[in-house]
Amino acid sequence: MTPTFPPPGYMRTETAVPGIEVWMPKPPDEQYQEVVQFHCPQCDATTAFSTDSGSLTCTHCGYYEAPQANLVGKGAQQFEFTIETMARVTQGWGIERKELACNRCNAHVTIATDMLTHSCPFCHSNQVVQVKAPQDVLRPRFLLPFQVDADTLRRRTAAWLGNSWLLPKDLQQLAHGTQFTPIYVPAWTFDAQTSADWKAEVAHTRTRTVGIGKNRRTQTYTEWRWESGRATLTFDDLLINGASNLSPVLLNQIRHVDLAQLVAYEPRYLAGIQAQAYDVSLDAAWERARQTMRAQTKEACQRQATSRHMRNFSMNLDFRDESWRYILLPLYIAVYHYNNQPYQLLANGQNGQITGQRPVDWRKILLAIGAAFLPALLLGLLATWLLVAGNANGNVVLFVTFGLALIALIFTGITVSQAQKMDDV
Repeated sequence: MTPTFPPPGYMRTETAVPGIEVWMPKPPDEQYQEVVQFHCPQCDATTAFSTDSGSLTCTHCGYYEAPQANLVGKGAQQFEFTIETMARVTQGWGIERKELACNRCNAHVTIATDMLTHSCPFCHSNQVVQVKAPQDVLRPRFLLPFQVDADTLRRRTAAWLGNSWLLPKDLQQLAHGTQFTPIYVPAWTFDAQTSADWKAEVAHTRTRTVGIGKNRRTQTYTEWRWESGRATLTFDDLLINGASNLSPVLLNQIRHVDLAQLVAYEPRYLAGIQAQAYDVSLDAAWERARQTMRAQTKEACQRQATSRHMRNFSMNLDFRDESWRYILLPLYIAVYHYNNQPYQLLANGQNGQITGQRPVDWRKILLAIGAAFLPALLLGLLATWLLVAGNANGNVVLFVTFGLALIALIFTGITVSQAQKMDDV
Protein backbone atom coordinates (compact mmCIF):
# COMPACT_ATOMS: atom_id res chain seq x y z
CA MET A 1 0.00 0.00 0.00
CA THR A 2 1.47 3.34 -1.07
CA PRO A 3 1.53 5.85 1.81
CA THR A 4 -0.25 9.13 1.14
CA PHE A 5 1.76 12.32 0.96
CA PRO A 6 1.66 14.55 2.74
CA PRO A 7 0.71 12.51 5.79
CA PRO A 8 -2.51 13.51 7.55
CA GLY A 9 -2.01 16.34 10.01
CA TYR A 10 0.89 17.96 8.13
CA MET A 11 1.09 21.32 6.38
CA ARG A 12 3.51 23.02 4.00
CA THR A 13 5.95 25.48 5.55
CA GLU A 14 8.54 27.93 4.26
CA THR A 15 11.86 26.75 2.84
CA ALA A 16 15.02 28.60 1.93
CA VAL A 17 15.99 26.10 -0.79
CA PRO A 18 14.19 26.55 -4.14
CA GLY A 19 12.53 23.40 -5.46
CA ILE A 20 12.45 21.69 -2.05
CA GLU A 21 9.12 21.24 -0.26
CA VAL A 22 9.11 21.09 3.53
CA TRP A 23 6.14 19.86 5.56
CA MET A 24 5.55 20.21 9.28
CA PRO A 25 2.90 19.04 11.76
CA LYS A 26 -0.11 21.31 11.79
CA PRO A 27 -0.51 23.39 14.96
CA PRO A 28 -3.59 22.51 17.00
CA ASP A 29 -6.64 24.43 15.84
CA GLU A 30 -7.76 27.20 18.12
CA GLN A 31 -11.21 26.52 19.50
CA TYR A 32 -13.79 28.43 17.46
CA GLN A 33 -15.92 30.81 19.48
CA GLU A 34 -19.51 31.00 18.35
CA VAL A 35 -21.20 34.32 17.73
CA VAL A 36 -23.24 35.02 20.85
CA GLN A 37 -26.01 37.37 21.88
CA PHE A 38 -26.65 38.81 25.32
CA HIS A 39 -30.13 38.55 26.81
CA CYS A 40 -31.29 39.17 30.36
CA PRO A 41 -32.01 35.85 32.14
CA GLN A 42 -34.87 37.51 34.06
CA CYS A 43 -36.83 39.46 31.42
CA ASP A 44 -35.14 38.39 28.14
CA ALA A 45 -34.36 42.01 27.22
CA THR A 46 -31.01 42.84 25.68
CA THR A 47 -28.25 43.53 28.19
CA ALA A 48 -25.44 46.02 27.64
CA PHE A 49 -22.02 46.57 29.14
CA SER A 50 -22.00 49.46 31.63
CA THR A 51 -18.89 51.62 31.74
CA ASP A 52 -19.96 52.83 35.21
CA SER A 53 -19.96 49.41 36.91
CA GLY A 54 -17.88 47.42 34.44
CA SER A 55 -20.54 44.76 34.10
CA LEU A 56 -23.47 43.58 32.00
CA THR A 57 -26.67 45.30 33.12
CA CYS A 58 -30.31 45.28 32.05
CA THR A 59 -32.03 48.66 31.89
CA HIS A 60 -35.48 47.03 31.97
CA CYS A 61 -35.41 45.03 35.19
CA GLY A 62 -32.13 46.08 36.79
CA TYR A 63 -30.41 42.70 36.41
CA TYR A 64 -26.72 42.93 37.23
CA GLU A 65 -24.02 40.45 36.27
CA ALA A 66 -20.86 40.92 38.32
CA PRO A 67 -17.71 41.46 36.27
CA GLN A 68 -15.35 38.50 35.91
CA ALA A 69 -12.39 40.06 34.17
CA ASN A 70 -9.48 37.78 33.31
CA LEU A 71 -6.60 40.14 34.08
CA VAL A 72 -3.50 39.27 32.07
CA GLY A 73 -1.59 42.58 32.11
CA LYS A 74 1.70 42.94 30.26
CA GLY A 75 2.04 39.15 30.31
CA ALA A 76 -0.64 38.96 27.63
CA GLN A 77 0.31 36.55 24.86
CA GLN A 78 2.25 37.97 21.94
CA PHE A 79 2.50 36.59 18.42
CA GLU A 80 5.41 36.12 16.06
CA PHE A 81 5.44 37.16 12.40
CA THR A 82 4.97 33.68 10.93
CA ILE A 83 2.54 32.15 8.46
CA GLU A 84 1.54 29.53 11.03
CA THR A 85 0.66 32.21 13.57
CA MET A 86 -1.48 34.15 11.11
CA ALA A 87 -3.29 30.96 10.11
CA ARG A 88 -4.30 30.31 13.73
CA VAL A 89 -5.49 33.81 14.58
CA THR A 90 -9.22 33.91 15.28
CA GLN A 91 -11.32 36.24 13.16
CA GLY A 92 -14.52 38.20 13.71
CA TRP A 93 -15.88 39.88 16.83
CA GLY A 94 -17.36 36.76 18.41
CA ILE A 95 -20.66 38.64 18.72
CA GLU A 96 -23.28 39.59 16.17
CA ARG A 97 -22.78 43.25 15.21
CA LYS A 98 -23.55 45.63 12.38
CA GLU A 99 -21.33 48.30 10.89
CA LEU A 100 -22.00 51.98 10.33
CA ALA A 101 -20.25 53.77 7.47
CA CYS A 102 -20.31 57.57 7.76
CA ASN A 103 -20.78 59.41 4.47
CA ARG A 104 -19.33 62.64 5.89
CA CYS A 105 -16.04 61.61 7.54
CA ASN A 106 -15.75 58.04 6.14
CA ALA A 107 -15.48 56.50 9.61
CA HIS A 108 -16.47 52.85 10.11
CA VAL A 109 -17.67 51.61 13.51
CA THR A 110 -19.48 48.49 14.66
CA ILE A 111 -22.51 48.60 16.95
CA ALA A 112 -24.87 46.18 18.63
CA THR A 113 -27.63 44.87 16.38
CA ASP A 114 -30.41 46.16 18.67
CA MET A 115 -29.35 49.83 18.44
CA LEU A 116 -32.02 51.57 16.34
CA THR A 117 -30.92 55.22 16.11
CA HIS A 118 -27.40 56.04 15.05
CA SER A 119 -25.09 58.93 14.42
CA CYS A 120 -21.38 58.97 13.72
CA PRO A 121 -19.44 59.28 17.01
CA PHE A 122 -16.64 61.16 15.27
CA CYS A 123 -18.59 63.97 13.58
CA HIS A 124 -22.19 63.46 14.86
CA SER A 125 -23.47 63.22 11.31
CA ASN A 126 -26.69 61.26 10.72
CA GLN A 127 -25.57 60.45 7.18
CA VAL A 128 -24.65 56.85 7.97
CA VAL A 129 -25.18 53.61 6.09
CA GLN A 130 -25.79 50.31 7.88
CA VAL A 131 -24.08 47.16 6.64
CA LYS A 132 -23.31 43.81 8.23
CA ALA A 133 -20.09 43.91 10.22
CA PRO A 134 -17.35 41.93 8.47
CA GLN A 135 -16.17 38.78 10.20
CA ASP A 136 -12.93 38.42 8.22
CA VAL A 137 -10.91 40.86 10.33
CA LEU A 138 -8.58 39.68 13.07
CA ARG A 139 -10.24 39.30 16.42
CA PRO A 140 -8.63 41.31 19.23
CA ARG A 141 -7.19 39.08 21.92
CA PHE A 142 -6.98 41.65 24.72
CA LEU A 143 -8.47 44.98 25.72
CA LEU A 144 -8.36 47.65 28.41
CA PRO A 145 -11.77 47.99 30.11
CA PHE A 146 -13.38 51.36 30.73
CA GLN A 147 -12.56 52.66 34.20
CA VAL A 148 -13.97 56.21 34.00
CA ASP A 149 -17.68 57.00 33.72
CA ALA A 150 -19.29 59.75 31.65
CA ASP A 151 -20.35 61.86 34.67
CA THR A 152 -16.74 62.10 35.84
CA LEU A 153 -15.70 63.12 32.35
CA ARG A 154 -18.29 65.90 32.24
CA ARG A 155 -16.90 67.39 35.45
CA ARG A 156 -13.35 67.18 34.12
CA THR A 157 -14.47 68.65 30.80
CA ALA A 158 -15.99 71.66 32.56
CA ALA A 159 -12.66 72.31 34.28
CA TRP A 160 -10.73 71.71 31.05
CA LEU A 161 -12.91 74.13 29.07
CA GLY A 162 -12.32 76.86 31.63
CA ASN A 163 -8.63 76.50 32.41
CA SER A 164 -7.43 79.28 30.09
CA TRP A 165 -8.24 82.96 29.69
CA LEU A 166 -7.95 82.47 25.92
CA LEU A 167 -11.32 80.67 25.84
CA PRO A 168 -14.81 82.21 25.74
CA LYS A 169 -16.40 82.67 29.17
CA ASP A 170 -19.56 80.75 28.31
CA LEU A 171 -17.70 77.67 27.04
CA GLN A 172 -17.86 75.82 30.37
CA GLN A 173 -21.65 75.70 30.23
CA LEU A 174 -21.48 73.34 27.25
CA ALA A 175 -19.73 70.66 29.31
CA HIS A 176 -22.87 69.78 31.28
CA GLY A 177 -24.76 68.81 28.13
CA THR A 178 -21.87 67.08 26.38
CA GLN A 179 -22.70 63.49 25.45
CA PHE A 180 -19.69 61.20 25.59
CA THR A 181 -19.88 58.08 23.43
CA PRO A 182 -17.79 55.14 24.66
CA ILE A 183 -16.01 53.32 21.86
CA TYR A 184 -13.24 50.77 21.67
CA VAL A 185 -10.56 51.76 19.17
CA PRO A 186 -7.96 49.40 17.67
CA ALA A 187 -4.26 49.48 18.41
CA TRP A 188 -1.21 47.34 17.73
CA THR A 189 1.62 46.77 20.19
CA PHE A 190 5.05 45.62 19.09
CA ASP A 191 8.07 44.19 20.86
CA ALA A 192 11.50 43.88 19.29
CA GLN A 193 15.19 44.17 19.98
CA THR A 194 17.38 46.19 17.64
CA SER A 195 21.13 45.90 17.27
CA ALA A 196 23.10 48.30 15.10
CA ASP A 197 26.76 48.58 14.16
CA TRP A 198 27.58 52.12 13.15
CA LYS A 199 30.47 54.21 11.91
CA ALA A 200 30.87 57.87 11.05
CA GLU A 201 33.37 60.63 10.64
CA VAL A 202 33.15 62.70 13.82
CA ALA A 203 34.23 66.33 13.99
CA HIS A 204 36.62 67.56 16.69
CA THR A 205 37.49 71.21 17.10
CA ARG A 206 41.21 71.88 17.39
CA THR A 207 43.34 75.02 17.70
CA ARG A 208 46.79 75.75 16.35
CA THR A 209 49.15 78.69 16.28
CA VAL A 210 50.06 80.10 12.88
CA GLY A 211 52.21 83.00 11.71
CA ILE A 212 55.25 84.59 13.29
CA GLY A 213 55.98 87.82 15.04
CA LYS A 214 53.13 90.33 14.90
CA ASN A 215 51.20 87.99 12.57
CA ARG A 216 51.18 85.18 15.14
CA ARG A 217 47.59 84.11 15.90
CA THR A 218 45.47 81.18 17.09
CA GLN A 219 43.49 79.39 14.40
CA THR A 220 40.53 77.06 14.97
CA TYR A 221 40.03 74.11 12.64
CA THR A 222 38.00 70.89 12.42
CA GLU A 223 39.64 67.49 12.54
CA TRP A 224 37.59 64.53 11.25
CA ARG A 225 38.16 61.12 12.81
CA TRP A 226 36.41 57.82 12.10
CA GLU A 227 34.53 56.37 15.07
CA SER A 228 32.40 53.26 15.37
CA GLY A 229 30.32 51.40 17.90
CA ARG A 230 27.35 49.16 18.56
CA ALA A 231 23.98 50.05 20.09
CA THR A 232 21.28 47.65 21.30
CA LEU A 233 17.77 48.74 22.25
CA THR A 234 14.81 46.76 23.58
CA PHE A 235 11.31 47.93 22.68
CA ASP A 236 8.43 46.79 24.87
CA ASP A 237 4.82 47.40 23.82
CA LEU A 238 5.43 50.13 21.28
CA LEU A 239 1.90 51.38 20.63
CA ILE A 240 0.72 52.07 17.06
CA ASN A 241 -2.75 53.43 16.29
CA GLY A 242 -4.94 51.04 14.29
CA ALA A 243 -7.50 53.62 13.11
CA SER A 244 -6.65 56.10 10.38
CA ASN A 245 -9.61 58.45 10.92
CA LEU A 246 -8.60 59.56 14.43
CA SER A 247 -6.43 62.65 14.68
CA PRO A 248 -2.86 61.51 15.50
CA VAL A 249 -2.23 64.88 17.17
CA LEU A 250 -5.10 64.35 19.62
CA LEU A 251 -4.40 60.64 20.14
CA ASN A 252 -0.77 61.28 21.02
CA GLN A 253 -1.93 63.54 23.85
CA ILE A 254 -4.02 60.81 25.53
CA ARG A 255 -2.19 57.65 24.45
CA HIS A 256 -0.63 57.02 27.88
CA VAL A 257 -2.27 53.81 29.07
CA ASP A 258 -1.42 51.19 31.66
CA LEU A 259 -1.11 47.93 29.75
CA ALA A 260 -0.71 46.10 33.05
CA GLN A 261 -4.53 46.29 33.19
CA LEU A 262 -5.05 44.32 29.96
CA VAL A 263 -7.76 41.66 30.18
CA ALA A 264 -8.56 38.80 27.85
CA TYR A 265 -11.05 39.80 25.16
CA GLU A 266 -14.60 38.62 25.64
CA PRO A 267 -17.56 39.56 23.43
CA ARG A 268 -19.54 40.79 26.46
CA TYR A 269 -17.26 43.83 26.73
CA LEU A 270 -18.73 45.02 23.41
CA ALA A 271 -22.37 44.50 24.38
CA GLY A 272 -24.10 47.84 23.78
CA ILE A 273 -20.80 49.65 23.10
CA GLN A 274 -19.45 50.83 19.77
CA ALA A 275 -16.17 49.46 18.52
CA GLN A 276 -13.95 50.12 15.56
CA ALA A 277 -12.07 47.49 13.61
CA TYR A 278 -8.57 48.32 12.45
CA ASP A 279 -8.09 49.87 9.03
CA VAL A 280 -4.33 50.17 9.50
CA SER A 281 -3.18 46.66 8.63
CA LEU A 282 -0.64 44.67 10.61
CA ASP A 283 1.95 45.15 7.86
CA ALA A 284 1.41 48.92 7.73
CA ALA A 285 1.48 49.23 11.52
CA TRP A 286 4.66 47.13 11.74
CA GLU A 287 6.33 49.35 9.15
CA ARG A 288 5.48 52.43 11.24
CA ALA A 289 6.83 50.70 14.33
CA ARG A 290 10.05 49.78 12.48
CA GLN A 291 10.50 53.40 11.42
CA THR A 292 10.16 54.52 15.04
CA MET A 293 12.56 51.83 16.25
CA ARG A 294 15.01 52.66 13.46
CA ALA A 295 14.97 56.37 14.34
CA GLN A 296 15.49 55.74 18.06
CA THR A 297 18.28 53.25 17.39
CA LYS A 298 20.00 55.75 15.10
CA GLU A 299 19.77 58.38 17.83
CA ALA A 300 21.27 55.93 20.34
CA CYS A 301 24.16 55.27 17.96
CA GLN A 302 24.83 58.97 17.43
CA ARG A 303 24.83 59.57 21.19
CA GLN A 304 27.79 57.20 21.47
CA ALA A 305 29.93 59.43 19.26
CA THR A 306 32.25 61.87 21.00
CA SER A 307 30.65 64.76 19.10
CA ARG A 308 27.20 65.45 17.67
CA HIS A 309 28.79 66.96 14.57
CA MET A 310 29.40 64.10 12.15
CA ARG A 311 29.28 63.11 8.51
CA ASN A 312 29.16 59.93 6.41
CA PHE A 313 27.10 58.18 9.09
CA SER A 314 26.12 54.59 8.28
CA MET A 315 24.31 51.98 10.35
CA ASN A 316 23.79 48.24 9.88
CA LEU A 317 20.53 47.53 11.71
CA ASP A 318 19.20 44.12 12.73
CA PHE A 319 15.77 43.29 14.23
CA ARG A 320 15.29 40.32 16.55
CA ASP A 321 12.49 38.77 18.64
CA GLU A 322 9.73 40.68 16.86
CA SER A 323 6.22 40.08 18.20
CA TRP A 324 2.85 41.83 18.13
CA ARG A 325 -0.55 42.10 19.77
CA TYR A 326 -3.87 43.40 18.48
CA ILE A 327 -5.76 45.10 21.33
CA LEU A 328 -8.68 47.46 21.92
CA LEU A 329 -8.31 50.70 23.86
CA PRO A 330 -11.17 52.49 25.66
CA LEU A 331 -11.98 55.93 24.30
CA TYR A 332 -14.73 58.46 24.83
CA ILE A 333 -15.66 60.71 21.92
CA ALA A 334 -17.80 63.84 22.12
CA VAL A 335 -18.69 66.53 19.62
CA TYR A 336 -20.00 69.89 20.85
CA HIS A 337 -20.98 72.97 18.88
CA TYR A 338 -20.01 76.58 19.55
CA ASN A 339 -21.15 79.35 17.22
CA ASN A 340 -22.45 76.66 14.85
CA GLN A 341 -18.98 75.12 14.55
CA PRO A 342 -18.33 71.48 15.62
CA TYR A 343 -15.45 70.69 17.98
CA GLN A 344 -14.25 67.19 18.85
CA LEU A 345 -13.24 65.96 22.29
CA LEU A 346 -11.40 62.74 23.07
CA ALA A 347 -11.02 61.22 26.52
CA ASN A 348 -8.92 58.29 27.67
CA GLY A 349 -11.40 55.72 28.99
CA GLN A 350 -8.86 54.32 31.45
CA ASN A 351 -7.56 57.43 33.21
CA GLY A 352 -9.95 60.18 32.09
CA GLN A 353 -7.32 62.36 30.40
CA ILE A 354 -9.04 64.82 28.04
CA THR A 355 -7.88 66.51 24.88
CA GLY A 356 -9.54 68.06 21.87
CA GLN A 357 -10.43 71.22 20.06
CA ARG A 358 -11.39 74.41 21.86
CA PRO A 359 -12.62 77.64 20.25
CA VAL A 360 -10.42 80.62 20.97
CA ASP A 361 -11.75 84.10 21.76
CA TRP A 362 -9.60 86.01 19.28
CA ARG A 363 -11.26 89.30 20.19
CA LYS A 364 -10.05 88.89 23.76
CA ILE A 365 -6.58 87.98 22.52
CA LEU A 366 -6.36 91.04 20.27
CA LEU A 367 -7.39 93.29 23.16
CA ALA A 368 -4.73 91.70 25.38
CA ILE A 369 -2.05 92.14 22.71
CA GLY A 370 -3.10 95.77 22.24
CA ALA A 371 -2.90 96.34 25.99
CA ALA A 372 0.59 94.79 26.02
CA PHE A 373 1.84 97.22 23.37
CA LEU A 374 0.07 100.28 24.81
CA PRO A 375 2.74 101.16 27.45
CA ALA A 376 5.48 100.93 24.82
CA LEU A 377 3.47 103.15 22.47
CA LEU A 378 2.84 105.81 25.13
CA LEU A 379 6.47 105.81 26.29
CA GLY A 380 7.60 105.98 22.67
CA LEU A 381 5.57 109.16 22.17
CA LEU A 382 6.99 110.56 25.41
CA ALA A 383 10.56 109.71 24.35
CA THR A 384 10.03 111.39 20.99
CA TRP A 385 8.73 114.56 22.66
CA LEU A 386 11.67 114.65 25.09
CA LEU A 387 14.24 114.13 22.33
CA VAL A 388 12.70 116.85 20.18
CA ALA A 389 12.77 119.17 23.19
CA GLY A 390 16.45 118.39 23.68
CA ASN A 391 15.92 116.64 27.02
CA ALA A 392 18.62 114.03 27.67
CA ASN A 393 16.14 111.88 29.60
CA GLY A 394 14.57 111.01 26.26
CA ASN A 395 17.29 108.43 25.64
CA VAL A 396 16.48 106.68 28.92
CA VAL A 397 12.76 106.65 28.13
CA LEU A 398 13.50 105.36 24.63
CA PHE A 399 15.57 102.48 26.07
CA VAL A 400 12.70 101.53 28.38
CA THR A 401 10.32 101.74 25.40
CA PHE A 402 12.35 99.19 23.45
CA GLY A 403 12.37 96.88 26.47
CA LEU A 404 8.58 97.06 26.87
CA ALA A 405 8.10 96.50 23.13
CA LEU A 406 10.30 93.40 23.29
CA ILE A 407 8.27 92.04 26.21
CA ALA A 408 5.05 92.70 24.28
CA LEU A 409 6.41 90.84 21.24
CA ILE A 410 7.34 87.82 23.37
CA PHE A 411 3.89 87.87 24.99
CA THR A 412 2.26 88.02 21.55
CA GLY A 413 4.26 85.07 20.23
CA ILE A 414 3.51 82.87 23.24
CA THR A 415 -0.19 83.78 23.26
CA VAL A 416 -0.74 83.16 19.55
CA SER A 417 1.15 79.85 19.75
CA GLN A 418 -1.01 78.66 22.66
CA ALA A 419 -4.18 79.74 20.86
CA GLN A 420 -3.27 77.84 17.71
CA LYS A 421 -2.53 74.66 19.67
CA MET A 422 -6.03 74.70 21.18
CA ASP A 423 -7.51 74.12 17.74
CA ASP A 424 -4.73 71.84 16.51
CA VAL A 425 -5.95 68.56 15.04
